[in-house]
Formats: sequence, C-alpha cells, structure tokens
Amino acid sequence: MFMNIIGIVDYAELAIIDFEKLKTDQGRVQLVSEVHDAMRTVGFFYVVNHGYTKEQTARMFEIADIPFSKVSEDEKDKHLGQMKLTGSYLGGYKPRGYWHVEGGVRDSIEAYNLHRDVNRKEHPEALRPCLPEISDFTRHNHFNVLHPLLRLVALSLELPEETLVDLHGFDTESESYLRMLRYYPRSEEEEKKTGGLWFKGHTDFGSMTLLWSQPVSALQIKASDGTWKWIKHIDNAIVVNTGEAMDFLSGMYYKGTIHRVVQPPANQRHLTRRSIVYFGFANDDVKLVPLEASPVLQRVGIVRRCDDEIAPTMEAWRKGRISAYGQTTLKDGEEKGVQEEIINGVLVKHYL
Repeated sequence: MFMNIIGIVDYAELAIIDFEKLKTDQGRVQLVSEVHDAMRTVGFFYVVNHGYTKEQTARMFEIADIPFSKVSEDEKDKHLGQMKLTGSYLGGYKPRGYWHVEGGVRDSIEAYNLHRDVNRKEHPEALRPCLPEISDFTRHNHFNVLHPLLRLVALSLELPEETLVDLHGFDTESESYLRMLRYYPRSEEEEKKTGGLWFKGHTDFGSMTLLWSQPVSALQIKASDGTWKWIKHIDNAIVVNTGEAMDFLSGMYYKGTIHRVVQPPANQRHLTRRSIVYFGFANDDVKLVPLEASPVLQRVGIVRRCDDEIAPTMEAWRKGRISAYGQTTLKDGEEKGVQEEIINGVLVKHYL
C-alpha cells in the first residue's frame, strides 16, 4: 500500500501463474492447482513468462497509441463501430461519450477494436503498416496465453484437456478480439458527479480477459468483504480474469469477479492511461450451459444462471450485452450501490 492525497491505496493479493512451469509435467500439475485456487477465490491473477519480452510488449503499447494519436477525427468517423445495432465491437472505434457512467456523465474512454484476424476489415491508414505485428500479437494471446489457460481450467474440472480449447477456436465464428484503449481526463465536476467512477463495476461477458499490465493504477476488484481493492502493476505481466461465459459453462463454480475503473491515485492523475486487452469468447454457436460431464461439478453441485432450455448461445449473450451496455436505463437493485437489468432472461448487475 502507499499513501497519497486520497488516502491509502489497498492492493489486492493476486496469485502469479508462471508459464515457465508449463515446460514440465510436475509444473503443469502445480499450475492446475494454482489456477483452480485463484479462480475459486479472488477470480483475478497474473500470468508471467508468457512468451513476450519486455521489448515486444513495449512495442505493442507504442502501436496501441496510434489509433488515437495518429488518426484524424474525420478518419476515425469512417471506422466507427455500430455496437448498439450489431451487438459487436468489431466495427472499429468506440468513441468517447458512448457509455453512460453515472449522474448524467458519459465515459471519457476511446477504444479501437480489432478482430483477431486483423485482415477482416480495413483499418485507419496509420495503423496498416503495423498489422503484421498486431496479427502476431493476437495469435500469441489466443494460442500461447488463452488456450494454455483453458487447458488448465479443463484439467481443474477433471475434463479432457482440450474440452474448453475446442469451444474457443481461432478460425471459427466468434468475437474473440483485441482492444486498444486511451483514457482522457475529466473535469472536476464530472469526477464529483460520478464519485471518481470511470467504468461501472461489472463482470466481463466472455470467457477470459487478458489485460496487459501497465503502470497507471485505475483498475479495482470487489473483494469478498465488499471493499474495492486496487490491482498492482507488474512489469510485463498479464492480468487475467474470468467472465460470464465461464460462469455459465462451469455451473457457477468459477465466477467472474466484479471489477471497475476509477480515477487514478492523486500522484498518477497527470499520466495518460493506455490499455491493451484481449477478450476471449467461446464460439458463437456454443450454448452456455454447464459442462455436466465434469466430475468436479458433479461432486460440488451445479448452479445454473438460468434453465438450460432458455440458456443463450455465446453469440446471443454477447450481442445482448454489447447492445445494452451503457445504453439502457438501469433499475436500482435491492443491494445498495447495485443497478440491474435483464439480458436474454438473465439478471445482470452493475456496481457503483
């Protein structure tokens, strides 16, 4: 923890999953246990020794700034996404002010989204020379980080190792994609209206999220005692969390952790926050029902988010979530500081 004007910053204690252990049978057994424990407790963890050097990661953060610093507003307009209409972020830009945050304040986050197959659509001219590097990066995220984690999760459920990998293909129809983000300053009035909230507390709606760690603190997770704890930066690490698709598939055995983005601590507010995230989604046609063949789930009992008969496919769930996010009027829930909406017949909560 460290002190600053707004008080003590309380960091979450997260497990560190070292992919170096994947090289030995004994190490793999250890990682299965470590991933299981991390996902059953905090729901967030770090991955290190993932195969990208510090220099490669730094290069990707340089590239990730190009959509914001090297592209004109006119050209950005030509690559705007149609999230509400299509239920997909893959049209390109999510502009600032698209999401409602709180108190009538809109978000100050600009994002550029790319399909993992970067050649699926045209990109801003300044980004085109970098597409081979971006392609290598998306493939690295998918094959060298996401898939190894999904194998460990499957083994932790005592399922065949490729069970979840088979549901998260690279060449299949799915939404797994790369997002580059830049956060812009807000006025003091806006900060007061939102209580410093930049992005409401939520769970991601895919299977797994890979956030490449960067030094400007703003990400918090909701701990089991109801308090918000900050995520600490580890150089060249990936911060991993599970999402709602994993809730469905694991019968709520592995629950997505609630997290939010807030105004950085006082001593970092002069810095520009940039992020790179890879979102892993199941194939569009995967029906989000529990993996009943798991001996682990059979022993502990399966909890369903909804009846199997009305369970959505991955495509229907992500379209519903993307179309509604930041656009709908939320209702106050019974819990204090919780707002709710219904998506495809399933209750979704947002946290202040």
